[in-house]
Amino acid sequence: MKQSNPIYSKIVVKVGTNVITDREGRLDLDILGKLTSEIAELHRKGVQVILVSSGAVGAGRSIVNITGTLSPVATRQVLAATGQIRLINTYSTFFAAYGLLTAQILVTKGDFSDRLHYLNMRTCFSSLLQQNIIPVVNENDAVSVTELMFTDNDELSGLIASMMHVEGYIILSHVDGLFDLKTGRGLVRQIAPSEKHFHQYITPGKSEFGRGGMLTKCHIAQKLSKLGITVHIANGKTPGILHAILNGEGPGTTFLPEKPTYGPKRWIAHSEGMEKGAVTVNDGARIALVAGKRANSLLPVGIESVQGTFFKGDIIKVCGPDGTILGYGMAQYSAEKTRTLAGLKGQKPLIHYDYLYIIQ
Repeated sequence: MKQSNPIYSKIVVKVGTNVITDREGRLDLDILGKLTSEIAELHRKGVQVILVSSGAVGAGRSIVNITGTLSPVATRQVLAATGQIRLINTYSTFFAAYGLLTAQILVTKGDFSDRLHYLNMRTCFSSLLQQNIIPVVNENDAVSVTELMFTDNDELSGLIASMMHVEGYIILSHVDGLFDLKTGRGLVRQIAPSEKHFHQYITPGKSEFGRGGMLTKCHIAQKLSKLGITVHIANGKTPGILHAILNGEGPGTTFLPEKPTYGPKRWIAHSEGMEKGAVTVNDGARIALVAGKRANSLLPVGIESVQGTFFKGDIIKVCGPDGTILGYGMAQYSAEKTRTLAGLKGQKPLIHYDYLYIIQ
């Protein structure tokens, strides 16, 4: 393997359940040992690494025999609560062998819905990295149910990658990447940010122990690439996979980045499902917002209707005349005031460009 300076200085590594557990759901200590060894070596080379690790529920399966008649939700809570201890203790032990400290961070989707809470989380992560501590993150499955749940840890790790302004986001799966199923040409090496049709690369079905699937990974990868982050999907069971990626050898599938986006837009980009209301715009406003040729704010003159109750600072959804979601933004005034100003010229923007993320 050729040696070179790492191509990234700060990364998020997400490792899936099927990478670090065996067929019975027990932790695979051999894989975990190799993974932590690679991260420790990258750390020695000056790369800051945030590790998002699934596997708590899987680890719990190997140490808990569920008795009685627990509901599926309660069973998951028991397995997660017990398995998380084993998971973090395993990471802590392995990293300690290289003189590295670890920190455990458990989060729910609600932790990202409030801007102040979001910034407090970012401060915590930044402080840990400054102290050369490896953050090990997982969803708080013991309390995350229904609307509090992430789609899976791909969504969680994508939020962290965006929040921490990393250069590279690496998803370690149990497959080598995306494959062109339509033409049969094999592994797809690169995906452009403009790509939207991912079904041609994906075999239907989900992982055995995890909640997510490859389609979720693709949508999150595309969103991050539009924010300027390079995303890699690769096989976490391949020896030396992290070194190969950071040496620029290009294993797996790489989602190429656009020009980086910073500031509140990064938080707003991941606001789907957290909005407090919505506005529907006319076709003229839709064309102006999605054109992308210049920075356009959402003005009241382009608003046709207002849905829900929201206040200044809340995230709202912006929809086109046919109901298509155009994007998300931070309202500069309330829903009540928006209704009185809708269709009027010469008014201040409901959503300023700096706080507007267009997905179309």
